[in-house]
Amino acid sequence: MANHMQFGFQDASSPIMEELVEFHDHALMTALAICSLVLYLLTLMLTEKLSSNTVDAQAIELVWTILPAVVLIMLALPSLQILYMMDEINEPDLTLKAIGHQWYWTYEYTDFKDLTFDSYMTPTADLPLGHFRLLEVDHRVIVPMESLVRVIVTADDVLHSWAVPSLGVKTDAIPGRLNQTSFIASRPGVFYGQCSEICGANHSFMPIVVESTPLANFESWSSLLSS
Repeated sequence: MANHMQFGFQDASSPIMEELVEFHDHALMTALAICSLVLYLLTLMLTEKLSSNTVDAQAIELVWTILPAVVLIMLALPSLQILYMMDEINEPDLTLKAIGHQWYWTYEYTDFKDLTFDSYMTPTADLPLGHFRLLEVDHRVIVPMESLVRVIVTADDVLHSWAVPSLGVKTDAIPGRLNQTSFIASRPGVFYGQCSEICGANHSFMPIVVESTPLANFESWSSLLSS
């Protein structure tokens, strides 16, 4: 999860988030190169006397026409690749339905018969020692690691948004509509998120906690909860 005074992303815990972080670094380095070039040219124009050959050169006009197009292509191709990767969902191993309410989440494991529960924020007075205030819940979402999880997101009342930054997931929950996203938790751990759409007075008090466990532990948990 994020730390105080942290300027970067949370540690990537899914392949999609790893791709997003790499694309961010790629775009940032491209922007840095452009800013450096513009600063150099501005400095050159202010300190050097331009000749008529420089002002009228067709080669320069050709360069400043083609170079921006090349830069845009360098940014567009990896961006489109990530968009297709995020949109493609092939044969998920587990389907989870997340329903947003004011101000809690309901989760349904549609692959199981009666596996559904509500997830409320844990009050500060009941918070166990070492847990995070305003981020911990009474019932966590348990998923198997290294498995493709499809999340179907909707809402019961107003707009919500199901977002877990370290998994690279953020999907709006809209009443009367089903949106879907997917992720693969690449390592075991506990990943925190929050509703990312202003949904009323207690908008900041409906956190999301996803716990990734080995498949054997998930099967034991699911059989215990559904029995």
